Amino acid sequence: MRRRLAALAALPILFGVTSSAQAAQNSDPIGDLIISALTGTLPGTPEFRMKATLYHAGAKGVGALDSLGCRVVAMRTVAIDRSVIPRRSKLFIKETVGLPMPDGSTHDGYWYATDVGGAIKGEKIDLYTGHGKSSMKPLMSLNLAKLTVQKVGEFKGCPPA
Repeated sequence: MRRRLAALAALPILFGVTSSAQAAQNSDPIGDLIISALTGTLPGTPEFRMKATLYHAGAKGVGALDSLGCRVVAMRTVAIDRSVIPRRSKLFIKETVGLPMPDGSTHDGYWYATDVGGAIKGEKIDLYTGHGKSSMKPLMSLNLAKLTVQKVGEFKGCPPA
């Protein structure tokens, strides 16, 4: 009987199941609070792992305006699936922090969901890089990569340029 009880007690360990007490011991509330302060996200904000593609002005079907009628902004405008992330969402994409911006500054990781596309279905995201294919060069390492995307807010009207 003792062997059976010992075997049953070992099952959660063998299958990676943790109790709520064990999960509480493994949580990092201070780390979560620091990340929240840095990114503007609230603790518990959903985090998406989205497959990224790049797009630029001059490509077939890409105009100067997004689906809201706002001017597309290099390194700020993203196209999303509205059933996953609503338009007018302000997003934080940590993999873009520190990338070069067109004006020579570095990217802070914030993007604006203002565009949609026929090929953007599910957990996919299109990053607008600017005018011409050469604008994609600084971000090529992110093309087809899985990015960490968090919704950090909403905006009205058109996003800032």
